[in-house]
Amino acid sequence: MLRAIPSRRTGQPRYHFRRIVPALLRPLLGKTEISLVLHTSDKLVARERAAALYARTGQLFRAGKMQHPTKDDLLALYRDLIDSYEAALKAQEDSAAKVLEAERAQHLIEKADLVTKQSTFFNTVLPHMEGLLKGLGQLRHTLEKREVWAVTEKQGLQNQITTLCGLIQTSLPHNEDKPDGQKSSSKQPRSMKLSAAADKFVFSVSSKSAGTIKGTGKTVALFTEAFGDIPVHQITGDVVGEFYDLLSGLPTTHGKGKVTLPLRDAVREAEENGAELVSGKTVKNHFSRMSAIWSELVLRDLAPKNPWANWSFDLTQKTNRRAWSEDELRTLLTSKWLGRVFPERTYRGIVRIALYTGMRLGEICNLRNEDIEVLNGIPCFHIRPHTVEIDGKTREWSPKTSAGTRIVPIHSKLLEKGILEEFRNAGPYFFSELPISNFGVRGANFELIFSKHKRRLNLPTQVTFHSFRHLVSTVLRNQDSHIRELWIDDLLGHEATHKSQGTTQYTSAIYLQNLQRVVEAITYPDDIANW
Repeated sequence: MLRAIPSRRTGQPRYHFRRIVPALLRPLLGKTEISLVLHTSDKLVARERAAALYARTGQLFRAGKMQHPTKDDLLALYRDLIDSYEAALKAQEDSAAKVLEAERAQHLIEKADLVTKQSTFFNTVLPHMEGLLKGLGQLRHTLEKREVWAVTEKQGLQNQITTLCGLIQTSLPHNEDKPDGQKSSSKQPRSMKLSAAADKFVFSVSSKSAGTIKGTGKTVALFTEAFGDIPVHQITGDVVGEFYDLLSGLPTTHGKGKVTLPLRDAVREAEENGAELVSGKTVKNHFSRMSAIWSELVLRDLAPKNPWANWSFDLTQKTNRRAWSEDELRTLLTSKWLGRVFPERTYRGIVRIALYTGMRLGEICNLRNEDIEVLNGIPCFHIRPHTVEIDGKTREWSPKTSAGTRIVPIHSKLLEKGILEEFRNAGPYFFSELPISNFGVRGANFELIFSKHKRRLNLPTQVTFHSFRHLVSTVLRNQDSHIRELWIDDLLGHEATHKSQGTTQYTSAIYLQNLQRVVEAITYPDDIANW
């Protein structure tokens, strides 16, 4: 009847009610057992709720056996049972919240009363204590001028006066404890809100990349949803710890569907359903973005310390990314594209380039028409940092690493498919139909829609768009055509152990011929090659 299932996030037991449905009623209810979450980790509370449910389900079963209701009538009784159970739970939660609110109010009243009494006490004794201090000071002055006592006796009296002054000063209220009207007028430390800090140190900084701005925007939005746009001095270790727990309990699907549950609801539902949770790397990325903001705040004395630093994360990789298999590629390439944000031809063009170059998605989406060059008679993609003016806004982009700046010869299969004639246009970008996301990232929308398309085809999570890059690397390294590792690394833009060749070396006739040999070694079965 009562079942405890450990929480995947906290390890604490979460209790469930289970009861077998009588065989006679199973065809009517359409289930073999009734299972409900009790929404508690307290065993005593779980027993009370389970007992109430046992009584209600007993009534349901007796009605089904004795009154011979129709299927619709029995289902209506079952829905009534569920509704009444949920209403009772909500009433209990509301009652507990009211009790907690009342206890907090009582605590505040008692605290205010204590502060009032303390203030009255200090207002009464403060003048006397200050007068006593003044008298002791005068006594010290008199003692220093009198020659009546011996030196040792005088020193002893001075020490006693010093001790008494120290005791009185210790008993006096500090500046923050003084009653109204006696506080120092020193300026209180400034404190900006989180959104203002993010805008000042990230969103308004021209040197920040679009990816950094997008990621920081997501992190700040999650935090603000959970705690509000609060001043940075209120974001302490306790608050950061609670945010850590919330992030660690988020399902991997959060924010990826048409409807996104509120943060705390998503965590609760993921725990109840045993959903797959985000990786430790994702949590670490959120913390790194917030830590970068706090580094600036601490430097400017706008925050006393950085509560986002020195946290530990489970960086065990949950899913091992790998290359596409040939069967998975066939499933992907032969399926109908249902995306509406951009046309199918854009989807095909991007996937084809990934298949025959191993370029990163960001590199493909940010290709400009002027990046298509013919060097020593070889058509090439020139991947390099650049700046583009669009609608009065300046967009800066650069490859992921310094090795990402490179020349990639265009595969003969791409040229046969007429990719240059199909996509070259008068605008700045080669794939002109790709939209730019709200954070200014070209390709973010493509990656999201591609992932949805892949899930619709029930393809495994181990393969993503980045798997095209793994695929090209695997195909090339399995070739028996005397292709040097150095050339493969240079083609893919890997940070290799050898010294970088540099773009100047890339443009030499011999080196371009070697790179072209590498590119042309990328081959697939005919049905894939002819897609």
